[in-house]
Amino acid sequence: MPTLMIQGCTSDAGKSTIVAALCRLLARRGLAVAPFKPQNMALNSAVTEDGGEIGRAQAVQAVACRIAAHTDHNPVLLKPSSDCRAQVIIHGRSIGNLDAVDYHAYKRTARAAVFESWHRLQARYDWVLVEGAGSPAEVNLREGDIANMGFAEAADCPVWLVADIDRGGVFAHFVGTLACLSASEAARITGFIINRFRGDLSLLQPGITWLEQRTGKPVLAVLPYLHGLDIAAEDALPRTPGQGGTFRIVVLTLPHIANHTDFDPLRRLPGVDCVYAHPGEPLPPADLMILPGSKNTRGDLAWLRAQGWDRALARHLRFGGRLIGICGGYQMLGQQIADPLGLEGDAGSSPGLGYLPVSTTLARDKTLRNRTGRLLPDGVPVRGYEIHHGHTEVHDPAALPLLCLEDGSHDGVRDASGQILGCYLHGLFDDPAALAALLAWAGHTDVTPRDPAALLDAEIDRLADALDRVLDWPRALPGLAPV
Repeated sequence: MPTLMIQGCTSDAGKSTIVAALCRLLARRGLAVAPFKPQNMALNSAVTEDGGEIGRAQAVQAVACRIAAHTDHNPVLLKPSSDCRAQVIIHGRSIGNLDAVDYHAYKRTARAAVFESWHRLQARYDWVLVEGAGSPAEVNLREGDIANMGFAEAADCPVWLVADIDRGGVFAHFVGTLACLSASEAARITGFIINRFRGDLSLLQPGITWLEQRTGKPVLAVLPYLHGLDIAAEDALPRTPGQGGTFRIVVLTLPHIANHTDFDPLRRLPGVDCVYAHPGEPLPPADLMILPGSKNTRGDLAWLRAQGWDRALARHLRFGGRLIGICGGYQMLGQQIADPLGLEGDAGSSPGLGYLPVSTTLARDKTLRNRTGRLLPDGVPVRGYEIHHGHTEVHDPAALPLLCLEDGSHDGVRDASGQILGCYLHGLFDDPAALAALLAWAGHTDVTPRDPAALLDAEIDRLADALDRVLDWPRALPGLAPV
């Protein structure tokens, strides 16, 4: 069963989007195709049909394949909680937190999980399209590698190498990467893809000729820069600016911000200026502020206070602004956050911001589930997913819940003033009706949101069409002519 791997000369070279485009192109040809990323490091994740957790990019690639996301698509997921420590997720489930040295020793177990998943996908699909991680030129990580050439060598699969010309130095990236590989690894690369090209292709042709003559490997495609392409990246905040407008939403960018894709529907709205407040910057005036999820909630809360953003939030509320907390942000808005097991950092507890009558205790068991329900009090449909360790207790029996979920349970709280909401549900803004209702609560009633699922599918088609036009099919995938 064919397996093809896409590796990049650098992080954010375009591996995720190239894989998504190829997934859609093969699916259009009637082939059963699945995405696969052996090891991913990302704080943007998704809940799968089998109740596990994978990187967001692989969930997007599953959409491109027209299949449901599954934990086999990303068997090893690392979610950093500090510069040298991460939660390790195997086949969708957390096995605990490891530092870099301990994880290196754990790689043999992780490798077994990778190949279990790959073999299952091989048995079910015509094609498996594999995405590498970072760069294969990271020679310090070669021993025990399962993310790039270590996987490709063991799986005996060909590799396409992608570089981003928009960064500059594209030919040096290709030649330098090859120079860092062993002879067998370099031989495994069957072609190059130049990504994000702007300008006249004839001016690039001398460089392409030089590269092919020097390396003996073909340039399979020069993909143009697709302005405004709106497909979520692994972890990087969006490249494309918001739509601009008179109603301003500010998302607080925390050091360990998780699932910032929650806010993509807000950035797409005309008449709404949705911006990210970055470290070292004062919080700008806003109609609505959002505290996002975090992989280190207590640590990020301490950082937020050190930035003076707690005082800025208080000022925002005094002047009548609205505030929403999601997942870790919801926990921060409560009275206390306790982490007795040290799941996200040092064991201990921290006072919350004190705006909601709730307290949270982090527990070893992780909640992972897709949810549907209704937004209270109006009953507007809502859908999303939960990914959290926290168990949150509501202290005030008179507190109004925010959501009624499909099993009759409640999630979230509205504060007594009517200015503050908090809940665990990621994807809160994905349903157009719920998005309109929440923005109306925040003071913006002129809203015509579009369905994010339809927008994503259209963007994948746009990307696939662009690759289809420029891919050298006879040299890239003989026998799979364009349709």
